[in-house]
Amino acid sequence: MTEQKMADKITTYEPDNSLKKGYISIFKEIFNEFKKSRWLTIQLFKRDFFAIYKQSFIGVFWAFIVPIISVGTFIILNRAGVFNIGNINVPYPIYAVLGIAFWQLFSTGLIASSNSLTKAGPMITKINFSKKSLVIASTGQSIVSFLIQLILVCILFICYKIAPSIAILLIPILIIPIMLFTLGIGFILSLLNGVVRDIGNALSIFLTFLMFLTPILYAKPKGMLLHITKYNPLYYMVSVPREFILTGTISEWRGFLISVCISIIVFIICLIAFHLTETRVAEKI
Repeated sequence: MTEQKMADKITTYEPDNSLKKGYISIFKEIFNEFKKSRWLTIQLFKRDFFAIYKQSFIGVFWAFIVPIISVGTFIILNRAGVFNIGNINVPYPIYAVLGIAFWQLFSTGLIASSNSLTKAGPMITKINFSKKSLVIASTGQSIVSFLIQLILVCILFICYKIAPSIAILLIPILIIPIMLFTLGIGFILSLLNGVVRDIGNALSIFLTFLMFLTPILYAKPKGMLLHITKYNPLYYMVSVPREFILTGTISEWRGFLISVCISIIVFIICLIAFHLTETRVAEKI
């Protein structure tokens, strides 16, 4: 057998490297996956939603209970002199509940998305489908909680006889940066949680610590904490929409625009990384 014939019979196997296709091709694949899996994403969202509230006695009222308890605790600490809320120009319950509503878009969505793949372990190993649907559907639960908490905010506006600015109608746009940021990090943490299950447990502790470092329930701090706040994109994603809704103005445009850019970059990078690795997810879950 000649060398040419032997070469023709040799089959070379190469690892699946989507990067060779180019980033334009990758984005096309991702877009087509989103388009094809729309129905699946909606069904997964419905499944998770009913699983949370179906067998709960209190049900959707849990979304009211968390901010009420948090705000009540900080009011008690402030009146006792243990904690200084700072100078706030609006009634504190409105300020705090609105801040918690935006914050929980991030925290609730991140916890849910990080656990999305591990909870669907048997489904992942038996069915071939876009794993992005699991992460996106789980993050949708935070939007439901956010909408419920907005009802509480509206009730507080009525009780205090204060009218929000017209910017409240822009809420669907104002939440886009924090949702992109949440989804981006959620894509990566869902993969890491499949490999190291400690991620899920450590995340709740970390988010609690991060909430106290971020001016969610108190005014912008001074001193050392001020320097931390300046470089915390979550501060701008929460405080700027809250300020816009309460006053109709934005005093920290620059920080907010930088945070928007960060959220877009994080989302794109993490989405590509998830897309390139999701085919191997079943091996790890």
